[in-house]
Amino acid sequence: MNATMSSENLEHFPVMLDKILSIITPQHGGTFIDCTFGAGGYSKAILNFENTEVIALDRDQSVNLYAKPLIQKYNKRFKFYNNKFSQIDKISEANKSIKAIILDLGFSMFQMKNLSRGFSFNSKGPLDMRMGFNDYGANDAINKLDQKEIELILKYFGDERYNKRIALQIINLRKKKKIYTEDLVKIINKVKKKSHSRVNQATKSFQALRIFVNNEISELIFGLINATKKLKAGSMLVVITFHSLEDKIVKYYFRTYSERIKNPSRYIPQLVKKDKRLFDCPQKKPLIPSIKEILINPPSRSAKLRYVIRNHNEFIFPKDLVNKFQNYLDIERIGLKL
Repeated sequence: MNATMSSENLEHFPVMLDKILSIITPQHGGTFIDCTFGAGGYSKAILNFENTEVIALDRDQSVNLYAKPLIQKYNKRFKFYNNKFSQIDKISEANKSIKAIILDLGFSMFQMKNLSRGFSFNSKGPLDMRMGFNDYGANDAINKLDQKEIELILKYFGDERYNKRIALQIINLRKKKKIYTEDLVKIINKVKKKSHSRVNQATKSFQALRIFVNNEISELIFGLINATKKLKAGSMLVVITFHSLEDKIVKYYFRTYSERIKNPSRYIPQLVKKDKRLFDCPQKKPLIPSIKEILINPPSRSAKLRYVIRNHNEFIFPKDLVNKFQNYLDIERIGLKL
């Protein structure tokens, strides 16, 4: 979960802000892209430094409320686009020499607290979970997809071990009535029974539906690829993830394209004639929030920060990344029938 706001009072807490500022060094100026603007925490912090420019994107139209004050205050240094970050390559402003691109993945607390949007277990009425520019909502997925398709979504996007039993209960209840948020929560609690975990039992299923509805896997994969296209040598790509699947994708991309392909034997001709590395990776392990930050903003505890620096090599489309996670992309395509 994106933890840009405290779950206690909605105060704005950009996760690992100090770490990010130390990495991207806005005190030396430059143009930065904030790919997931949210409530604007990173953008505001960067703009506090002179000689900086920020290009911000967010697919959620409701964040215009947070962008307007920055547009008014920094109208020559701040540009905002209501776009998915996977479409960064279509933003003409992003053709400037970019010092760093930042992606803070997931969803923000103001989305969670707006119960009409269906992100929360406490929401009433129809499931929704749409972040913006969606073709369907979670209510469509739950009420229209077949049992096997629901199982796949819960298993792959939520790592939900009870995916089959939950999907069966959804189908059974669907024969009697349309399923709403509270119905889904009851189904999950019934299937999983009582748990001593502090994590809500519906967390994995809700995560899975949110990822599916918003095409978050393809958004991340092609967002990473298109962001890389915009980087010049020496520019940085900084990503904060909040669940294991996101981090798995980012970790694979950064490692695969920042290390040389090892030849299995010196007696075999070099398998890869052209160096396909795109990055230098100064930090092999992810950075995590400090204990102090977690105490102030508990949702930040799941955050992992990874970053790389673009090298001089020519950009080659990273087919390995797409092929590695093709199964997830195929499951997203289930949504085409909705």
